[in-house]
Amino acid sequence: MSIFPTKILLATDGSQEAALAATTAVGLARGTNSELHVVTVAEKYPPYEAYRPLAARSRQLARNLLDEQVKKIEQAGSTVKEAHLASGTADQMVVELAEEVGAGLIVMGSRGLGGLRRALLGSVSTSVVKHAYCSVLVVRDYGRQEEERYVPGKVILAYDGSKQASAAASVAAEVANVTGSELHLLHVVESEPYSPPFADVSYEEAKAWEAREPSLERDNERIRSFVEGQAQRMEAQGARVAEAQLSFGRPDKEIVRHAEDLDAGLVVVGNRGRGGIRRALMGSVCDSVVRHAHCPVMVVRE
Repeated sequence: MSIFPTKILLATDGSQEAALAATTAVGLARGTNSELHVVTVAEKYPPYEAYRPLAARSRQLARNLLDEQVKKIEQAGSTVKEAHLASGTADQMVVELAEEVGAGLIVMGSRGLGGLRRALLGSVSTSVVKHAYCSVLVVRDYGRQEEERYVPGKVILAYDGSKQASAAASVAAEVANVTGSELHLLHVVESEPYSPPFADVSYEEAKAWEAREPSLERDNERIRSFVEGQAQRMEAQGARVAEAQLSFGRPDKEIVRHAEDLDAGLVVVGNRGRGGIRRALMGSVCDSVVRHAHCPVMVVRE
């Protein structure tokens, strides 16, 4: 079941990536008949007399930025349901506000990948992905900022058969449909199926590995059948799947590589939740894709 229509919360900070996030959020809100909320977070200062001028200036700058963003959206012919001004730690405020308004999707910019800039600013989007109870779309500049509306062109759905991946499939299909984009389904098997696990092996070990090849081939055929079956099920539900692909290797690396090879405009992945070992093993794939993909990434939660 898709998350749309929903309440979309756009988090903006005045950066280039935030401007792209605004275009994305407005396009999705229009295409899915969703409410659009906008938030800007002012830096919070200690509650002491000496900090009051700084706090007041920070809040005024944030208010100006928020008003300017709302004006741009309305001038473009869209409607902002509500504008929110918050003070505090950016990631915490965005997550809390999303829960407060009942948002189904947070849209925000990413400041890039490298060095101090990444450490100080990109960590906000990474933290929101980790802690938000709803789906999150992280937008980065990938050379298409000249477009006036949100058109990914090609959407990659990373599918692993889980309930979360099924939710991501519904969202990916709807985004592809409302934007007129191609939908590509990708399933990654975390293995290298036709080569021994190490280079220097004994004769007995090599023969044992060779004996496994027929069963590996059968396994791969079953997996391919599974992927093609999922594509057929999505098409039966109204999605248009341009291609279903099977890949082998580390899931996060393969997803990022395929996105680059296809010049995708959006990657959609499901998230297994936030707790314990399950979060550590599965959530880390989402975290890595968000950090390293060249294009926007949507992390879908049920």
